[in-house]
This record gives sequence, structure tokens and C-alpha cells, in this order.
Amino acid sequence: MSRIGRMPIAIPAGVTVEIAENNKVTVKGPKGTLERVLPAEMEIKKDGEQIVVSRPNDLKKMKSLHGLTRTLINNMVVGVTEGYEKKLEVNGVGYRAAKQGKTLTLNLGYSHPVEMTDPEGIETVLDGQNIIIVKGIDKEKVGQFAAEIRDKRRPEPYKGKGIKYADEVIRRKVGKTGKK
Repeated sequence: MSRIGRMPIAIPAGVTVEIAENNKVTVKGPKGTLERVLPAEMEIKKDGEQIVVSRPNDLKKMKSLHGLTRTLINNMVVGVTEGYEKKLEVNGVGYRAAKQGKTLTLNLGYSHPVEMTDPEGIETVLDGQNIIIVKGIDKEKVGQFAAEIRDKRRPEPYKGKGIKYADEVIRRKVGKTGKK
């Protein structure tokens, strides 16, 4: 039995969950509304103040969908109550980030500044000139946009210059040594 899939999802106060046909789940909360169509084979039931996901049989595909479905619903519930955020650090001499309206401007040592516009439902906040915080209610979109920002200049292993996640550890390499 899937250990994650079996766990019920508690619905916090102020959150409404609606399950329509074809397993279309809509979660409304204080931070906003998320909706998603989940695998039709899974059985999603609202049981009082919690949601229970069950699978029809023990085929390998059903087992893998079971835990996934439960986690997706849980991420939606957490998203509308607390929201998600990812922290990025810009390291390097002359590398900096600036924010104007919905546009994030990054100076990353290229001949031109890199401009990125916040997608719908995602907000970027600057903490100083070198920490970018990506916030939103949809875990997937937050992670995706954070990855896109990081891809503009990935951290390199010699000096550690580039954009990295706050919790990321860069494996450093030793540079070349001079001839004696």
C-alpha cells in the first residue's frame, strides 16, 4: 500500500475543496484559487474535514499514480494557505538584480542586461541587490520560474559566480597552478 497515498489530507479552516466530474479538483483559500485535473482512475473523496485518495487496483501504474495524486492535492492546499517561495542568490563581481514593476533586470556579465517578466500568479521580490525571492501559490510554477532565472547564468565551479539556489551547494574545483 502506498504510504503517502494512504495519508488523508486535512483541509485547514478557510479552505474549500470541490471535486467535480473527471476528477477536476478546485481548491479555494485565503491566497487564491488553484484547479487541476487529476488522473481519472483515482477515487478522490471528501470525508468531513479531510480528503482521501484511493486506488482501484494494485497495478504498478495505479500504485505510482496513487501517491502522486495525493501529493498534488496536498501541494494545492498548502499553496492556497501558505504559498511557496524559492530563494536565489546572485554571486559575482558586478552581478546584480533590479526590479521595476513586473520586470526583473539581471546584470550577469553579458554585454546586455537580461530582462524577465513575472509570469501570471508569480511574484519576484528583491532582498538587497543579490537575493531574489520567487513567490506564488502554485508550487510547479514557482519552481519552474526559479529554474528559468537560474538558467540565465548557472554557477560555475571555479569562483562560484552565477545564480544559485539559497540551499544549493556548489562543488568547487581547484584552478590551474603556475609552472615552477
